[in-house]
Amino acid sequence: MNEFRRITQDPAVMGGKPCIRGQRVTVGMIVGQIGAGRSIDALLADYPYLAREDVLEALRYAAWRAEEREVDLQRAS
Repeated sequence: MNEFRRITQDPAVMGGKPCIRGQRVTVGMIVGQIGAGRSIDALLADYPYLAREDVLEALRYAAWRAEEREVDLQRAS
């Protein structure tokens, strides 16, 4: 596993989803906000307890997790 020092997982916090530094801010929320067009600066303004490095590490973590397995998007469900 890659070294992600800002990403934590605790079953008692957000149901064990990957979070930023044990806080109730999930990697999924950050990636979803960026994917919806929010800027990092807008996220940092809305969540002043986050650092730019938190957001960047969340994006790196999500990219790493996306590379773990291959999904055939062409296959009909």
